[in-house]
Parts: sequence; C-alpha cells; structure tokens
Amino acid sequence: MLVLIVVLVNGTSKKGKTFPFFQFYYVSVESIKVQSNIAPFANVAILQKSLKSKASSIGVGVHSGVRAMLTICPAPQDTGVVFIRTDAPAAQSHIKAIATNVTDTQLGTTITNAHGVSVSTVEHVLAALYGMGIDNAYIEIDGPEVPILDGSSSPFIDMIRAVGVRTLAAPRRTIEILEVIEVRAGQKFARLEPYNGFELDVEIHFASKAIGHQHGVYDCSKDGFATELSEARTFGFMHQVEMLRKNGLSRGGSLDNAIVVDGDEVMNQDGLRFSDEFVRHKALDAVGDLSLCGAPLLGRYVGHQPGHALNVALVRQLLANPQSWRINSVALDTQILAAAGV
Repeated sequence: MLVLIVVLVNGTSKKGKTFPFFQFYYVSVESIKVQSNIAPFANVAILQKSLKSKASSIGVGVHSGVRAMLTICPAPQDTGVVFIRTDAPAAQSHIKAIATNVTDTQLGTTITNAHGVSVSTVEHVLAALYGMGIDNAYIEIDGPEVPILDGSSSPFIDMIRAVGVRTLAAPRRTIEILEVIEVRAGQKFARLEPYNGFELDVEIHFASKAIGHQHGVYDCSKDGFATELSEARTFGFMHQVEMLRKNGLSRGGSLDNAIVVDGDEVMNQDGLRFSDEFVRHKALDAVGDLSLCGAPLLGRYVGHQPGHALNVALVRQLLANPQSWRINSVALDTQILAAAGV
C-alpha cells in the first residue's frame, strides 16, 4: 500500500527569486517516488476565481427569439454560478447552475428553480466560464433564454477577457474521477474516466456529407477550451427548421448565429471556422453541461454521438455514485496567498 506525503518547500529561480511549491511523494516500504512538482503558486489554478467587474451583452435567444440583456457579474468565494432573472420577483429570481436544477435538454439545457423560474440554453455561457477557470459568478438576465450571439462561446470569452479575472483567497475544489461512470442510450454513450487533467474525446456521425464522421480529442486542462473549442458554432439542418418553429423553437436562429446544413451543403457564405467545427461544438456543449457538476473535473470525458440529455444524465449518475469521485483542494497558508497576490 502506498501513502501520499505532501511537502511544502521553497525553491529558487535562476534569477534568485524564491517561490513556494509542493512535492508529492508516494511512499512504500520498498521505495520512495517523487510524483510531481507543482510550482510556482503564482499559477493560481489552486485558488478560486471570479471576474474583476461586470460584463454585458444583448442578443436574441436562438429558440425563443426573445431579446435579452445578459450581464456576468463578480461573485464571492464558494458562490458557484448563479443565474438571476432580473425580470422576476427578487425572492424567486436565483437559479443555481447545478445538475439537480436541469428541467429540459431538448436542443439545449434549461435550469429551473423551486419557484418555476427558468433560464434556457445556458450551455455556451457556462462553457465559457468553465473554460476560463471562473468558479464564481452571478449571471443577470432579463429574459427566459441566454442570447445565442454568434452561436459559440467566443463572445462570452471576450466579455470575460475584457473585464479581467480576479483571484479569490479560497481554495479551488476539483472533482477527481476515481472510476469509470457511463450512461447509454442505444448506440450513443457518454463516459467519464480517471485522467490527470481534463480531456474530451468526442465522436459524431451524420448522414449529411457536410458533416459525416468526425472525431476529436481536446485537452482543456489549461487554455485548450479557448483555443480549440470556444469558437465552434451551434448547427442545425434546414429540413428541421419548419418543424422546430411549429414547436416554438429556432425562432431566433439564423445564418448569423448558427451553421445551417441543407442536404450535403453548408449554407453559410463564410463557410466553417474549422473543418471539424461540428464535433468541436459537441465538445463545447459537453463542457457547459459538465460544469453542472458544480466544480471543475479532473478526468476524461468520452462521448459517442453525445447530446445534452446524455451529458446531464452522466453528471447525475456521477453525483449519485460518490465512491466514483472525490473532492480535492489545497490547504492554504499566508505564503501561498502572498505568492498568488491575494
């Protein structure tokens, strides 16, 4: 049996600057092995983050067609992500972005509070917050659906970058996957596996030659989300538009905020942002849905023909099996906080 020993030590850079870092040792009777060095603590991934100030945008909901203003606001430590419907009574306006509040996954993810107040199509803004390492935020919105903007997470990334990220004096908790969790629906499946980082492995198949078979693996442990996934847009099919609108959906959809496929052709004049933009967007959606765990994941996501329903079912299955994961955090002291500048 191995025992993990964590030692806080001081190191010195080539320029003579001292910085604290951890050494991890797995100790047995037979041997001692250095597992890794995590340094320096100016890398504040171990601390919670929020925004420095408010950032706002206005747009229409892709399904409702309703125009709304969305403002991402700073929030204190241990808040998580909370939507606030500013057009609802104050006592009924807060909706925490967690899996237990999901009430619909048809073509998007909807969360609802105990008062029946909801926000739909939350996945793109949640993915942006997750990808930028934001743990705590209030999202004020004066309508029922998050604006679709350009159909990706990129505008939300730009909003966060414009106001800056603030480091908070509180340890960041991560959910480490200890054993495989999987959900299936016919040939479709979504799975979480142990992994030292955060990686997504996504595969899709569509009859349209514009999409066909696409497969991608994306490391989102650091800046991977912003560079690899955030600009990938949502997509839909021309033959489904009339049916969707009869059912009250896609009222705000257009070539300005979605990739539209007609038969084997992409209708958007500017074409695709990536040759495999479709599978990248499926991975983006998965990041947003996985954020409903309530903490960053240390694990590997594998999705075959995934969608919002499968992703949310996977999160719920994970949380219902506490033996399959554990919460990790670092005990903080003044030296660590000083190194991080908080």
